[in-house]
Amino acid sequence: MANKVNVMQVEDKQELRKRIWGVLEDNDHLRTSKSCFGRIPNFKGAYQAAERLRKTKEWQDALTVFSSPDSALIDVRRNALVDGKVLLMATPKLEEGYLLLDPGKIRGQEEMASTIEGAFQLGKRIKNFPQVDLVVEGSLGVDLAGNRLGKGKGFADQELAFLKQEGVIGAQTPICTLVHPQQIVDQVPVEAHDESINMITTPEMVIRINIISSLNF
Repeated sequence: MANKVNVMQVEDKQELRKRIWGVLEDNDHLRTSKSCFGRIPNFKGAYQAAERLRKTKEWQDALTVFSSPDSALIDVRRNALVDGKVLLMATPKLEEGYLLLDPGKIRGQEEMASTIEGAFQLGKRIKNFPQVDLVVEGSLGVDLAGNRLGKGKGFADQELAFLKQEGVIGAQTPICTLVHPQQIVDQVPVEAHDESINMITTPEMVIRINIISSLNF
């Protein structure tokens, strides 16, 4: 993983956000009629990316999966529950903390439980966390050094920092993001508080950042 440096000014992050949002909207890369500006994009191919992640060793070895609440990851959350994995989910804007969903207690309701509303109904708020085997975060953009760009609110960085602080993820924990190929950019501007990812999944491939030769098509 490359060392983080302030390669650009903070203002350039917003310019990059606007460019990615524009590319996705202008090229009909979204699976919703809502504008993606100001959001983590719910991109076309998110289902296929989730299925590709599902075939990886990282997924198959994971007993507990952590997910951000982004709509682009609804298939990831459903797959985790269907596959019998404990699902931890951050609540929107972290206003309600974190939820735990036990797959054994919601059998047959995985589709509903993968939504934000369903997670609140079927999950439980927690303060004591189990060990997390796989983290999946939504992103607006990402580069091949593992730097990610969010929508500008810093929630994913807070989530990752919190999980590290709690000691439930470590240096070897896979931290994955699902994106459309158009969301992979040459360079994401980086600040000191930004957290990195080490795995990118698109509908077509899995890229493991810390193993340069590991490109699985």
